[in-house]
Amino acid sequence: MIALASDCLLLRVAGGECIPFSADMISIELMGPAARTFEPEVIYNAAKAVFYYFQNELGRNTVTADEFSSALEKALSGLKPASSSAAPHPALPVLESDLIRLATEAEGGCELFFFPRLREEFRVQLQQEPSVLRFKGLRGCAMTLAGARRWTARCQSLSEQIVVFLRECANVEASRQEFSLVIE
Repeated sequence: MIALASDCLLLRVAGGECIPFSADMISIELMGPAARTFEPEVIYNAAKAVFYYFQNELGRNTVTADEFSSALEKALSGLKPASSSAAPHPALPVLESDLIRLATEAEGGCELFFFPRLREEFRVQLQQEPSVLRFKGLRGCAMTLAGARRWTARCQSLSEQIVVFLRECANVEASRQEFSLVIE
């Protein structure tokens, strides 16, 4: 049997067939014409969140199309769809930070120096008052810190620690400023 890629889930369709899908493919496939009512980035991020929920929170490898579409619909239900009659909104400031760069800058990828450096980067970026603060390269960062060439349990643990750390930083700063945190 061929191993399923880490960025894929098996989607069980109506005929009982299981098809491997990534979050990108699922969001486009399941949303269909309704995709036009939301900004593409909103759908993409909601699909990634639902994908993460099934794969990591519930530990599932197989999901039915109905389950996934229901969860995606629930995730999108609280959001306002893009309105064509409304005046266009000015672009919201989105700031990105590269986690891999931070890991390599932290004294050769040592965790002891990485987390204080990450907090410093978080605060510096937040001073620019972004509406979205995006940290990209989580997987590569965890592998750099672990000194691994392949994904291991240690990499997974470090990845989870980084996400928890960034969420804690966001919770501390949330009382002072309103922003969204995206970790990729």
